[in-house]
Order: sequence, then structure tokens, then C-alpha cells
Amino acid sequence: MEDLRSMGSVTGPFAKENLVCQYIANMVNSKGVFLGDDPFEFSLPMLLAQGVLVLLLSRTIYYFLKPLRQGINSAHIIAGIIIGPSILGKDGAYVKKLFPPEATFILETVANSGVMLHLFLQGLQMDPMIIRRAGKNAFLIGVLGFILPYGLGALAFIIIDNLQILDKKLQVSIPFMVALNSMTSFVAVTSLLNDLKILNSELGRLATQTSMVTDFCSWFVATTMNTVAIATQNSGRTSLWSVIWLLLYFFSIVFVLRPLVIWISKQTPEGEHMDEVLFFVVVVMINVCALCSEVLGQHALVGPLALGMALPDGPPIGTIILRKFETMVTSLLLPMFFTLSGSKTILSLLGKGMFPFSAEFILILGYVGKFTGTLVPAIFSGVPMGDSLCLALIMCCKGIIDVATYSLWKDSKLLGNQSYTLLMINMLIVTGVCRLMVSYLYDPANSYMSYSRRISMCPKHDNLEFRILLCIHNEDNVPAIISLLEASHATKGSPISIISLCLMELIGSSSSVLETYDPKKKLTPGASNVGPIINAFNKYEHHNHGRVTVHQFTAIAPYSSMHTDICAIAQEMRTNIIIVPFHKRLAFGGTEEGAISTSIKTVNLNVIEKAPCSVGILLDRGHIGRHRSFVAGHSLYHIALLFLGGADDREALLYSRRMAEHPKIKLTVVWFRPCGEEQTYTKEIDEYLDKKLINEFKADAEGKFDYKEEIVKDGEETTQVIRSMEEGFDLFIAGRRHDESQVTLGLNEWHENAELGLIGDLLTGSDFQFSVLVVQQQPFGLGMQDLSLNLQHTNDDEGRDSMGGTHDFWDYEDGAKDGKLGSWIGRN
Repeated sequence: MEDLRSMGSVTGPFAKENLVCQYIANMVNSKGVFLGDDPFEFSLPMLLAQGVLVLLLSRTIYYFLKPLRQGINSAHIIAGIIIGPSILGKDGAYVKKLFPPEATFILETVANSGVMLHLFLQGLQMDPMIIRRAGKNAFLIGVLGFILPYGLGALAFIIIDNLQILDKKLQVSIPFMVALNSMTSFVAVTSLLNDLKILNSELGRLATQTSMVTDFCSWFVATTMNTVAIATQNSGRTSLWSVIWLLLYFFSIVFVLRPLVIWISKQTPEGEHMDEVLFFVVVVMINVCALCSEVLGQHALVGPLALGMALPDGPPIGTIILRKFETMVTSLLLPMFFTLSGSKTILSLLGKGMFPFSAEFILILGYVGKFTGTLVPAIFSGVPMGDSLCLALIMCCKGIIDVATYSLWKDSKLLGNQSYTLLMINMLIVTGVCRLMVSYLYDPANSYMSYSRRISMCPKHDNLEFRILLCIHNEDNVPAIISLLEASHATKGSPISIISLCLMELIGSSSSVLETYDPKKKLTPGASNVGPIINAFNKYEHHNHGRVTVHQFTAIAPYSSMHTDICAIAQEMRTNIIIVPFHKRLAFGGTEEGAISTSIKTVNLNVIEKAPCSVGILLDRGHIGRHRSFVAGHSLYHIALLFLGGADDREALLYSRRMAEHPKIKLTVVWFRPCGEEQTYTKEIDEYLDKKLINEFKADAEGKFDYKEEIVKDGEETTQVIRSMEEGFDLFIAGRRHDESQVTLGLNEWHENAELGLIGDLLTGSDFQFSVLVVQQQPFGLGMQDLSLNLQHTNDDEGRDSMGGTHDFWDYEDGAKDGKLGSWIGRN
């Protein structure tokens, strides 16, 4: 087959380029080795072999880089360096077999198609209106974070140019290196924040806004420079027409293509899928925009990116398009682009001549300018020192836009091989170090993990609100939660403040949302389906006027970091307890209804671990929410509290005590006690606290509940007692955590749901028909001690809250009581 292919040099648009002449008849598919064909002589088997090598090698490298908090794109680039001329490419036989020039052209075409689609998706997830919502701090940090590295880099270039004679090619490359080094891509920053699971944190929101400002500055400067370059290379009339046609092109994307896509989405009847029609239209638009970009002298990536930014992000359009494209693009096509970009680096060039040292000095000075230009204004704007440091590190990171620009300018001969290699290696090192440092230095939980135990449950002082944060994922959660609120017994003397938080997954957008409900404003487009939930709680507040106040919020965030918004609002609003729904929907008899949401389970586990207050997990089987309201009915609502002892069970008892005040609730407290177990010091303290709280409960709520003790030998007898109670109760309440004892002996052998604890997991069995509420006392923060251990050293009347605990009161003199969030949410 060798005589069918030849290669030589021709004059390209920028410089000499390789030209491959190949006889194309029957050169796509191989007939197989048994008929004498070499599969590597044909384009399709060659492309498949290259794809397999790229994916396997990059994933293997990522396996070792992941513990260092490195991104998958870094692994792709390193794989490219290994495949390229720096390592494996030194072997001529390897290059001739797997990466000959004629096969590389095909792979580059596929890779460029992948990055074109990826930039479209990234543009689709961008909300340009972020720049309008950015505050003065974000503008100041973003502008200085762009100007200072550009200015320092340019100053270093001028000094070096005066000190030594630079080659003309280097004089062209270095200004572009300075410009590239001063950029911070919005796409790169949001991808980094999402990888580190801090996109919806306070730092994440500030970094998102700042990177959008910096990106705007970068595009403005790049567009201006490109227009000037066109004007200087052509006649004035030609330059004017090129600019006019380019403006008309962008105008048609915004005012023709965008309305067309929105119109198609609105024509689809409610309940029917528009996936196929919308997908077809968008694919055609992407290709047309890429083609028009090439015709107008722009790169093919410009059109799809502009189209993506023009289309509305989030559901329904953004969500549908993202689900169609994302897996194929990010998992298959994009790795090829990054690997090819890495394969263009030549490490051996870094040791030749003085240029690498001069250019490295300029790049380092640019990174110093970027770091300083972000850190100083951030501190000046009042951002804490630790957050300012992390923000500066984040703004030094690079991503897909930067790599695509490097490759584009290298192909255009604006960057030489040395310059390109130096930029890629610097990007790998700086981004890798910054990612690792940010993951180590910044944890959103540090801002709301408490260092001392705070007031927990159900204070009954006059006019002291009991604050409940309700996490709602869909309308099905509402009936059970409202019934639980009714059971919580709001009165004018002991009112309830409800903080309703509607939670939605962030899909089709790169900007998280955390906003309070304002009846005068329209709902966020991605949160339009929360209307019925908001109406339900408004009616509940109106029905319980004077006893209940409702504050409603909406959070749109990735499931992996959704707990950050939950815990932050709980901290700001000073809530007593967070109520989250169980991730499974169970009907009568334990049968499952609908799909199991493992993502919601992840949210619940994170909340349990990091909440700044107590947490309750509600499992509704219909008794509590869907089939009857005990307030409207005539019969009593029967609640059983399973008390095994410990901090969580005491917390559950405090909540149950409030419920016992309700005239239509009959509470039964069952204390499971071990038979003849020898007590350690810690267990003696817990036993003392348990008895003390039970005795106070008996004294305060005499005649309002039934009480009995059960002596059990092991978990089997505990289970038997619970089974004997299942017919007579609508709701069971239990604590989550229990130390190993005779009461729970053997139960951990079939423990399935860790977030419910041993007893809570037992109550989810398919034999039971009642609903379940599992309560956990506020988790311990760093250096935190359980104040109950010091109870024996304190006076019974000092430091005790109204429910019999020994918790410190929060200061309620803040804006949270009237629904106004503090500076954390106010800045967003």
C-alpha cells in the first residue's frame, strides 16, 4: 500500500505545511488480516486504534492523579505528551504505525469537532447576565486581575527586548504569550469549581462573577486586536465590510436563531417530548454557525460558542440539549482534542537557547501579576484572607479555552514550538498546584461547622420561635412535611418559623442559584415548577396566622454540593432543626414507589455530617401526609418514641415533647433498657442525662403521654418489641446514633441505610406500615465538646434550655428573624 500514498511540503496560508496525497479508493475499511490486509493501512481501523490508546492511557493516568485532586483534562494532556515526540514519538516505527500524518489529520478533524461541540455546550451553560449581577467587588477584582498580569508581562517583555536581541519570530510570539497568560476563562473556573464541589459556595459564587468579568475583558481586547489586525492587513473598505458582516452574523444568532429555538420549545404541547426536533434544529445551527465563522475569517469555534451563549441556559432547552450531547462529547471526543494538544509539545526544545529562560521569566511575572491582582483587591473589598488567597489561586487556573487558543495560535504560526510547549507545561504545573492548594485550604463547611453546642430543639419560652428548615425536592414531599408541621404544635406563645428551601439539580447551566422568594418578581426560569410548593406554604401560613411565619428560598445546585446551600441557610437563619426527606418513596407495606434517588441520599449524608444544627430524616408511608389530616379528623394521631438513650434520643425526646402538647396527638415513650449491662464512665453519664430528661418530661407533660420501659437482652428482643407496636401507631420517632450495647446487638448485620442509623434502618422494613422520623443532634465541629458531659458540674437551673437540655442559647437579635439573610446571601 506504500505506493498509494506520498507526502511532501506545500505553501500554506501561514508557512510551509505537509501535504499527504493518498489513493482513496477502498482505503476506509479493511478486509481483515486473513485476506492479507493490514488494518493499520486503513483510516477507520487506524482511528479506532488511536481512540482506544488515547482513552485507556488518559484514564490510567487519571487514576493516579485523582488523589492529588487533578482534573481529567490534565490527564489527557499528559497522555498526549507521552504519545507525542517527547517520549513514545521518538520511536519512528511507532509513529509510522499508529500516528502517520495521513491518519493524524483524520483524528484532528474528529477532535476539532469535539471541541466545537464542547464549546457550544459551555456557552449554553453560561449566563451572560451574571456580569450585570456582579457587584463592585467582582468588577474590581476581575478588571485588576486582567490588567495587572498583562501590564507586568508587557513590562517584562520590553525590558528583555532591550537587554538582548530576540529573533523576529520570538518577538511575535511573546506578546501573544503575555495576552494568553493574563486571561482567566469563565469556562475553566466553573469547571474547576464544579470538580472541587464548591460551585455554590460563597467563594464559588464570587469566583464565578469575577471570572465572567475577566473573560469579558479578554474577549473585548482579543476582538479589538483582531479587528485592528484585519484593518492593517487589508484596505479600509475591505476591513469595514468584514466588520459589518461579522456584526450582522452575531446579530442573526441573537435575534433570529435564539427566537427560533425558543419558539420551537413553546410549540411543544405540555407533557410531550421535543427532544428529537430540538436536537435536529440545534445540530444544524451548530454546523451553520461554524461554517459561517470560517467564511467570515473567524475560527470555526467562534460560531458555536456564540450560539451557545445566545440560547437560554437551564431547563427546558439547556437541559435537553445537554443531556443529548454531554456524554458523547466529554467522554469520547474531548479527550482526543486534549491528547492531540499535549502531543504537540516537544520537551527537548525547552533546553535550547536563552528563549525558554526569558519567556519563563515573563510567564512567571504574569502569574505573579494575576495572583497579586486578585489577592490585593479581594482583601481590600473585605473578603477574608483565606478566601482571598483561594480566589487568587483559582483565577490562576487554565482550561479548555486556553488550550484551544494555544493550539489555534500554534497552527497559525503565531506561537512557535518552544512557546507552545512552554505555555502548556506552565499551565499543567500552575493549574495542578493551584487545584491541590484550593482543595486543601478551602472547605465551605468551616464557615458553618460549630465549635460549641447551640440551642437545639423546641424552646417553649414565650415568643421564642422554633425554627425549622424544610428541604423539598418535589411536590410529593409537601403533604408529609406540612402534616409534620401540624404535629409540631405551633401556638402564639411558642410560634414556629418555617424556612422552606426548594432544591433543584443544576442541569444545563454553569451558574448556581440561591434566592429568596419575592412575590413581586418572576421566578427564576429554571425554578418555574416550584410555584405549587410556594403556594402550599403561603396557604399554610395564612391558615395559621399569628402562629407560623414562612420564609421561602430556592437553591439550584449540583447534588454533590447541594448541602452547602442547606447548611449555609441553616446557619444564617439560626434554625433548630433541618428536615430532609428520605431518598426512597415507600408505600404501605414497605413497597417502593418510583425510582430511588441516590443523589438525594448523598445530599442527606452530607447534611447529616456537616449540619450546624439538629437534623431529622422523614420517611413517609402515607400515614403522616397523604391519606388523612389529624387536625381535620376526629381520631387521635398516635406517635411512638423509641428511646434507647444517648444524645440523639434525647434530642428526639425534646421534639416529641413539643408534639405531646397537641390535643389531637397521643404520644407513647418506650425506653429500651439493657439487662444487667455493666456501665462505663461515659455510659453512666448518658444514663444520668437520660433519667434526668425523662423525669423532667414526666413532670412537665404528666397525663399527656404514655410511658413504659422494656428490658431487652439483644437486638432481636428489641425488634420483637417494635413489631408488637406496629399496628397501633402512625409515626415512629427514633434517634440516629447509638453506641454498641445489648439493646442493638446483632442489628448491624443487616444495616442498609447508614443515614438512618440502626433503629431507623430497622423501621424501614417492608413489614411495617407506619411513617418514620429519625433525629440526629447537631454533629460535632472541630474541637467541639458535648456540653452534656459537664452537666454534673453545673447547677440544674443554670444554662438549661426550656426543654431540659444544657444547650447555649443563640442570640436571636439579628436579621434572620424577619427573613432577611446576612451578608453571605445578600452578596448573591
